[in-house]
Amino acid sequence: MKKIRKKYQWIDIGEDARRQYIDAQATFTAWEDARKAASEVRGGMYWKRQGETEYLIRTSPGNAQKSIGPRSEKTEQIYRNFTARKAEAEQRLADLTSALERQQRMNRALFVGRAPRILIDILNKLVKVGLSEYFTVIGTHSLYAYEAAAGVGFGEAAALATQDIDLLLDTRKRLSFITQMTTMGTSMLKLIQKVDPTFRIRDDQKYTAVNSKGFEVDIIRREPKDGDPHPLRLTDEDDEFYAVPARNAGLLLDGPRFSAMIIATTGHMARMNTISPAAFVRFKRWMAEQPDRDPMKRQRDILQANMVEELIVEYLPHLQQ
Repeated sequence: MKKIRKKYQWIDIGEDARRQYIDAQATFTAWEDARKAASEVRGGMYWKRQGETEYLIRTSPGNAQKSIGPRSEKTEQIYRNFTARKAEAEQRLADLTSALERQQRMNRALFVGRAPRILIDILNKLVKVGLSEYFTVIGTHSLYAYEAAAGVGFGEAAALATQDIDLLLDTRKRLSFITQMTTMGTSMLKLIQKVDPTFRIRDDQKYTAVNSKGFEVDIIRREPKDGDPHPLRLTDEDDEFYAVPARNAGLLLDGPRFSAMIIATTGHMARMNTISPAAFVRFKRWMAEQPDRDPMKRQRDILQANMVEELIVEYLPHLQQ
């Protein structure tokens, strides 16, 4: 891979890798649609006799049951439509899963991805359990989404140097989040431990879980407002995250969003939902101006803000707003 020299150093991933990203993205987005369609027909339907009458029963993935009505021309049609739709959705998802695995191998062969595998796995876990809508990735890991969309790589190693992922919890959806967690009967920590069982909540930072390799997951929230509880514990489980208030995080929560498929060095793919590149630049410049900001972090804030600003101008001009 050759270097492109502007004010900063950019890595040209090459035409083969760019074409592969486009192909992989097409498969990935089709797979996302297929997964959504398959989720809508999870569970099943069957006929159950009660006395002299048969009833159509709809079952949920958790085996909850609901009667659709007695057997009739209408319920028989509902049953036929559901079973046909379910079979078609499951077959399409299976086919696209196989296609996705082939794209993963191609990604790895052509060195398309740069994101750490742990990041991909965490994002995919949030999607799988239906929690991705409650979290926005902020901080350094957002850069992987920006460079993926631009088709180049950040050439300054210091810009990407981090061992933690910051997840901004949308407290405006807190009640829905609690309902979802209660339905699953688990905690946020336990979900993260399904990605890596060595994650543990830090004694000195209840908003941080760290694994045996030093990678951290931080749960961030906006400063309390509009009746937000404080402190905010994500669930009532014994060992669980607290979400830490962060200054100005409300601006990120209310600001424009950005979404991109990112790829790990292993070729695995995930969707990252983050803040817009322009919002990232503004926030990083604000952070660098804070008098209590650690000098080492301030230098990285400025570097990241400058590089993302140049990335927008050179490669993503439609995102300058």
